[in-house]
Amino acid sequence: MPSQSAKSLAVLTVPAFRDNYIWVIHNGHHAVVVDPGEAAPVQAALDKHELTLAAIVLTHHHNDHMGGVESLLQKTSVPVFGPRHEKTPIQGVSHPVSEGDNVTIPSLPLRLKVLDTPGHTLGHISYHAETQRWLFCGDTLFTGGCGRLLEGSPQQMTASLAKLAALPDNTLVYCAHEYTLSNLQFALAVEPANHALQTRMAEAQAQRAQGQPTVPSTIALEKATNPFLRYTEPAIMENLFAKGLLKEREAVLSFAAIREWKNSF
Repeated sequence: MPSQSAKSLAVLTVPAFRDNYIWVIHNGHHAVVVDPGEAAPVQAALDKHELTLAAIVLTHHHNDHMGGVESLLQKTSVPVFGPRHEKTPIQGVSHPVSEGDNVTIPSLPLRLKVLDTPGHTLGHISYHAETQRWLFCGDTLFTGGCGRLLEGSPQQMTASLAKLAALPDNTLVYCAHEYTLSNLQFALAVEPANHALQTRMAEAQAQRAQGQPTVPSTIALEKATNPFLRYTEPAIMENLFAKGLLKEREAVLSFAAIREWKNSF
């Protein structure tokens, strides 16, 4: 399981299900787990690295992100931070949080700034570790893509993505799924002349061929290659017009057209 280090803390990559990633932030002794959809791989990682669970943080209510919470709590009673504004409160969340709140874990130490990022779900949140420049964004921003609008609107998702795109360019993007190759294949259909995107696809294909994760990405790379952050680019809008997917040059309509296209791609 590869790790990314920054200022004495590291992030373990824990694969789960078919294409999920669970993130374990640790200092070699204590750990915070992000979106544990299942408990077994998390517990295996904690045991392997001799880590004591200190807290759990959740981005949204879908089971592949929080299904392992109950089992983990049976072994260790720790605080569970989760979104305050989901339609139904998440069972097991002891500390509901929303934008303006900070999650502080003294034993690491770690401080996560909470950002409201609705769109995929109405209460979806993301966590920004400003010191380490890490972003844990669940199913809002993906490598080369974004989450489906299962509950929210295009207006909500564009606002959420703009908030994330405004973070420093060297922020590492820890999304929750290995969707990169399929997302980039679609991105090339949306913006085929994007040379940075072509290069990214070749690099991602090489990573996956070697069994390596393509996550994390960076905010800079997403802004250069992700169509869901580039929906106002003239070349993208012209492509949407040519395909009959867009009738008016308006930003949110362009985003919505790309999202609808991706849904059936």
